[in-house]
Parts: sequence; structure tokens; C-alpha cells
Amino acid sequence: MPDSEHTRYLLRHWREAVPQDRLAHLIRDVSRAQMRALQLRLAAHGVSFGHWTFLRILWIQDGLTQRELSDLAGVMEPTTFSAVKAMESMGFIERRQLAGNRKNMHVFLLPAGRSLEKALVPLAEEVNSVSVQGLSDRSLAIVRKCLLSMIENLAADEAASSDPQVPNVK
Repeated sequence: MPDSEHTRYLLRHWREAVPQDRLAHLIRDVSRAQMRALQLRLAAHGVSFGHWTFLRILWIQDGLTQRELSDLAGVMEPTTFSAVKAMESMGFIERRQLAGNRKNMHVFLLPAGRSLEKALVPLAEEVNSVSVQGLSDRSLAIVRKCLLSMIENLAADEAASSDPQVPNVK
């Protein structure tokens, strides 16, 4: 049984107060609960959730520019700059310019940042396992299919709009 005040509030909200509230709110609440669960686990390793986001990207593609890193993380460049600066001081990454390109600063993992992958990825896998506990494989497959369809629908709606800032009203 959940023991945090916030979790009890969320469950009461969704089960009793407004069980038919918008789906977007439910998805947001699930996402926040997963992030909190991961933050608790990451903290034991001295890594913030924000740093986790950038490390995950760099574990897949090292040597990105700070702008590319911002785009992939979905955050503004000043946020990336602050995080990169902090991760550099922690010895996880280094920033450097590539020969022939004095304009862009590229971000590279150092051995300490690379080695975190083996310690941190299992924590994220554990959070995923905890969050789907009690769901059948069939139910989980349906949830995944539905969420992917929602992403595709929203991407198509955005693409159909002449201005991505204005929703495509039909």
C-alpha cells in the first residue's frame, strides 16, 4: 500500500473524486510517480534526474553538441548548459571543440560517466518493473500500443497544422 501523502491524494483523486478526469492528467501523474521513484534510486548514486536524462542520451550517442543534447532532452539550452557544467565538475563528462569547428562545443562522456550506465540503467528497469506489477503481458502490450498510437496521433495533428503552436481544430 502506498505510504506517501501525495500518492494517497492521487489515488483518491483518480478512484473517487474525478475518476473520469482527462487522460492527459492521468498520464502526467503516472510519469511523475515514475520520475519520483527513479529520483529516489538515483540519489543514492549522487545523480539527479536531470543528469540521468542527459546521461541516457550520451550513452546512446556520445559527442553531441550542447544544442543537439538540448533538442534530444527536450529542454532549453540554458538548462542544458547548467546541467553540462555541473556534470563536468562531477567528472562525468567533458566539453570540447572538434578540430576545424571552433563554434560548437561537443559533450563527451568520461569513464566515470560511462561507468554509471551499468549502475543506473538497472534502477530504471526496476522502476519500470515496479510500475507494471500486477499487469498481464497482454495488458502491458495494449497499454504500449495505445500510448504509441497517441504519440502518432498527436504528431500527425501537429504536422497537419500550418503553425505547430496552434492546434489543428477540425
